[in-house]
Amino acid sequence: MINNYYILVDCNNFYASCERVFRPDLNGKPVVVLSNNDGCVIARSNEAKALGIPMGAPAFKYQEIFSRHKVHVFSANFALYGDLSNRVMSLIVRHVPEVEIYSIDEAFGLFAGFEAKTVEQEMIKLRNKIHKWTGIPVSIGIATTKTLAKVAARIAKKFPEKTNFVYTIETEEKRIKALKWLNVEDVWGIGRRISKHLQNANINNAYQFSLEPDSKIKKRFSVTVLRTKKELEGIPMLTLDHYEPKKSIATTRTFDHSADDFNVLRERIVTFAVTCSEKLRSQHSLCRVLTVFVRSNQHKQNEKQYYNSYSIRLPYATNSAIILAQFAVKALKIIYKQGILYKKAGVILHELSSDKGLQLNIFEKEHPKHLQLMRAVDKINRKLGQTKVKLAAQDPQRTWKMRQEHLSQRYTTNLNETIIIKA
Repeated sequence: MINNYYILVDCNNFYASCERVFRPDLNGKPVVVLSNNDGCVIARSNEAKALGIPMGAPAFKYQEIFSRHKVHVFSANFALYGDLSNRVMSLIVRHVPEVEIYSIDEAFGLFAGFEAKTVEQEMIKLRNKIHKWTGIPVSIGIATTKTLAKVAARIAKKFPEKTNFVYTIETEEKRIKALKWLNVEDVWGIGRRISKHLQNANINNAYQFSLEPDSKIKKRFSVTVLRTKKELEGIPMLTLDHYEPKKSIATTRTFDHSADDFNVLRERIVTFAVTCSEKLRSQHSLCRVLTVFVRSNQHKQNEKQYYNSYSIRLPYATNSAIILAQFAVKALKIIYKQGILYKKAGVILHELSSDKGLQLNIFEKEHPKHLQLMRAVDKINRKLGQTKVKLAAQDPQRTWKMRQEHLSQRYTTNLNETIIIKA
C-alpha cells in the first residue's frame, strides 16, 4: 500500500560498537564505555547487559565485576564516536529523501508516497551498506508515524533472528501486536513520572494507552502526551525537525583534581571560552550574554561547599575568542572565593544570533581584525590540531585532560593513531 513511511535508523550499542570496529577481537565479549573522568557506565554491549551491569553504574563500585567477568572497559572516545557517527549519517542522507539527525546514534527519515515493501528493501540495502562501510551495526524501524517507527526499531533490535534488524509496521494487525508487546514506560515521549500515573490506572502497555479516550488524556496530562497517543494509533502528529542552530552553547568540565588557585581556574575558564567561541563560529552565530559558573565537590560534604555563577551582557554580539575570554575572566573574578576547592567550572553563551545580520553599535564595536584573525586560527587548528594556536592566557605547555585511563586510539581523526598494518 502506498503511504508516507517514517524510518528510524538506530545504531546498536553505539559507543561499544565504535570500540569494536577497530577491535574485532572484542566481538562477543562484554564491553562497557565510561563517562567523563571514567565516572560511570554510559554504554554497554549486549554481553555486558547480560552480566547485570546497569546503565549509569559507578565504575568504582563495579571494578570487581569487571575483573571477574573480564569486561573490556573503555574511556569515552568522543573524537572517534563523532567521526563514525558522521560517516553513518552521511550514508543515511544519501539513501533517504528527507532526514532528521536526532542524536549521535539515531536518525529519522521520511519516504513520502512509497510502498512499504519498497521502503523495507531500501532499508535492508542501507543497513548492509552502513555495516560494510563503517562496521557499525544498526536497527531500522519503518512505520507511518515517528513514534511507531521507534517501536519498530525496538522490535528490530530485540528480535534480530526474526527481523534481521529491519522491521516494518505497515498493517493494523502488526501495529496492535507491537503495542501489546511494548511496556508503557518504554514508549518514546512517556517519561517515568507519566508512566507511573498510567500504571496506577492499570495501563501497563502501549496498546492500553492508545485505547484511552483523547479527552481523558488531555485532561490528565499535556498536549504532548496526547500527540504520542495519536502517533501510536497511526495518526502522524510529528514531522521531521530540520537542523537549527543551538539556542545556547556551553563548555563545562569536572576536574580530575580539585583546584583552589585563581590562576589555574582562570586558565580553565579562558580555555572554555575559546572552545565556546569555536562552537559559535562553526554554526555561524554570535552571542550577547556570557555566564561563568564554579562549583565545589558536592560529593565531599566534609569540604566547604560553594556554587556561584555570574552573567555578563556583552557590549556587542561577538564570536571572538579574545573578547569572550576577556569577559569570562571578569565574571570569574566576581565569583571566585579563596579557600574553596573547586571541582567543576564552565562557560555558557546565551542570546545567540546569526552572524549574517550583524547589527553595528555606533559607540562600541569589535576590532575589525578579529574576524579575519579567528578565521585564520580556525583554519590552522582544523589542519594541524585543535590546540596548535592558543590565546596567551592559555598555558601553551599544558593540555588539561580528563581522567581517561582506558582511552582507545583516535583511529580515524588522528594521523598518529591510525592502524598500522604489517604485511
